[in-house]
Amino acid sequence: MFEAINEFIRQLYGYEGAVNLHEPVFLGKERDLLAKCIDSGFVSSVGAYVDQFESEIAAYTGARFAISTSNGTSALHAALVVAGVKPGEEVVTQALSFVATANAIAYCGARPTFIDVDRTNLGLSPTALQEFFESNCERRAGCLVNKSTGRKISACVPVHVFGHPLDIKSILAICEQFEVPVIEDAAEGLGSKEGNQHLGTFGLAGILSFNGNKVLTTGGGGMLLTNDERFAKLAKHLTTTARLPGIEYSHDQLGYNYRMPNLNAALGCAQLENLEVVIANKTETAFYYSQFFEKIGLEFIKPSSQARSNHWLNAIVFNDRNQRDEFLTYSVQRKVYVRPAWRALNQLPMYQDCFTDQLLNTRDICDRLVNLPSSYRNIKSKAD
Repeated sequence: MFEAINEFIRQLYGYEGAVNLHEPVFLGKERDLLAKCIDSGFVSSVGAYVDQFESEIAAYTGARFAISTSNGTSALHAALVVAGVKPGEEVVTQALSFVATANAIAYCGARPTFIDVDRTNLGLSPTALQEFFESNCERRAGCLVNKSTGRKISACVPVHVFGHPLDIKSILAICEQFEVPVIEDAAEGLGSKEGNQHLGTFGLAGILSFNGNKVLTTGGGGMLLTNDERFAKLAKHLTTTARLPGIEYSHDQLGYNYRMPNLNAALGCAQLENLEVVIANKTETAFYYSQFFEKIGLEFIKPSSQARSNHWLNAIVFNDRNQRDEFLTYSVQRKVYVRPAWRALNQLPMYQDCFTDQLLNTRDICDRLVNLPSSYRNIKSKAD
């Protein structure tokens, strides 16, 4: 079976050599816009491309406001700060995520609380969240408090994993019931939608990442999305070192040097022109994978019928951890670069003492899931 999977992947991509997990793709005016940016002399965090990229991302996602940042982690940290997360509080999230989700919470001096994920979409489980709020929390002095730790629950950060939308409407309804603000980690979700609404625009705020391995890259970069004008103004102020207008260097509070450079934004503007082409290509790749794995009897992770995924990373689930580990070793030795899911965040040394539920689905997924090569394909597929 391992040989058949590897052969199918090579046919899909037309590669005899190494098949990487996810490569950046440059189809348009990237070189031209980068040259124009250099010629303009504005290459740092002030420049026309920053404004243009923010405006175009806002239009593309349907968000009222988009604030560019140096990366997705800084966008999430800034969003949590503006949302009012304070040291000593807790933020509910999931252990199935890249470490940046928990780190951004820790940067606020808060602690992540890890709740289980849905087995189908890999995002925060509404059932597990409702159970946590009802069984483990109570109201004290107008705040929702974790009875086990005594800490205030100040926000909820659900994560849209691998570009697949989670059940965000249910999460939002539960959090509204318990008066907990939602900050969406849609770092991997540019171009993905639940129904007709873009990810990152459901809660109080959301964030995107434009790292080199995403469907759109600015090299390094991120974006904070919100429909709240007050939130947007404060986020832009704090991410610009909280500097006040004028020629003097006057700052009115603790701020962060988190703004996206103009060079990165120029790259983003060029990338955005071909984003739908890239997503269509990746959607086709996911279709071929889905057909293949259905035939050989392995589970392929797919979005719900109501959702549109950008199919950032494709994933399959093996029967057990031993089979998964054998496949990882077999494939990497043959330069087909697959990878396991992240290690569950509650298993990392800095987060081992955080509150969790049983994390049954999380532990199972982390043991058995493998990400497959998911780059843009430059050839007509031989797979069909």
